[in-house]
Amino acid sequence: MEVRINKIAEMIVTSKKIVIFTGAGISTESGIPDFRGPQGLWTKVDPDDFTIDKFLRSEDTRRRMWQNLKDGGLMSDVQPNRAHYAVAELEKIGKLSCVITQNVDNLHQKAGNSPHLVYELHGNLQRIVCMQCHKRYPIDIVKEQSLSLNYTLSCASCKGLLKPDVVLFGEMLPQDVLARATQEANSCDFLMVIGSSLFVYPAAYLPLYAKRAGAKIAIINMGETQQDGIADVRVDAPAGEVMSKILERVKAISM
Repeated sequence: MEVRINKIAEMIVTSKKIVIFTGAGISTESGIPDFRGPQGLWTKVDPDDFTIDKFLRSEDTRRRMWQNLKDGGLMSDVQPNRAHYAVAELEKIGKLSCVITQNVDNLHQKAGNSPHLVYELHGNLQRIVCMQCHKRYPIDIVKEQSLSLNYTLSCASCKGLLKPDVVLFGEMLPQDVLARATQEANSCDFLMVIGSSLFVYPAAYLPLYAKRAGAKIAIINMGETQQDGIADVRVDAPAGEVMSKILERVKAISM
C-alpha cells in the first residue's frame, strides 16, 4: 500500500488540475453508514420512502422526514473525519480544482473546502428548497416553523411546497451542477475517487469522462468498484487512513 500511496502523492504533486470525486465511503468514519454495504442505509429503511412521488402524496412520509430534521437528526451533528480534512488541506496548498460529491452531508464544507468548489450532485441535507421558485432556506427554518396539519412547509416568497434540498428518487440531478462537474472532469489531468463504488449513474460517468480525456485515475475505496479497470492506482483501504498518509507524503515531496 505504501508504494501506491507514494504514487498517488507524486501524481498530486505533478498534476496541474486535480478533481476529487467522493461518495458515501468517505463519510463512514464520521458515523454515516453507506448505502449498499452489509450495515448500509438500505438495509434499515425502505428506499421507496425516498421517492419524490411518496414525498408529494404521503403525509406519513413527510411527517417522518420533517420530524427527523426538526429533531436535529439526519446528519446535522456529524463531524468531518481525517479524509475530509485531508481533502480540504489539498485545497489550501493549491492542489485541488474542485470536489465533486455524491454526498449530502455538508462535511466537505465543514472541513474547510470552499463552498463554491464543492459540486453537490445530490444536494445538501442542511438546506430546504422551494419546488416552485427554487428559493433555498437553511435547515434551521424547519425548527422555527410549525408544520401544517398535512405536514407541509410553504415558501415565504411564493407559497410553493418546500422539500429537503436533496435529489429524491424520481428527480433529475441539478443540471447546472452536473454540467459544471462534467466540464471539470473533462478538463482535469488527475481525478481521484474516494469512497464510491461508482454504481450510481449519471454521477459515475464522470471518472470515465476524465479517463477518456487523458486524465490519470486513482480509486480509494473499501471493496471493488465498477471502474477498477480504468484506475492507474487502486487502494482498498479506509479513506481516512489513506488520505492522511497521502497528504503527509505530498507535503514531504513538496518541501
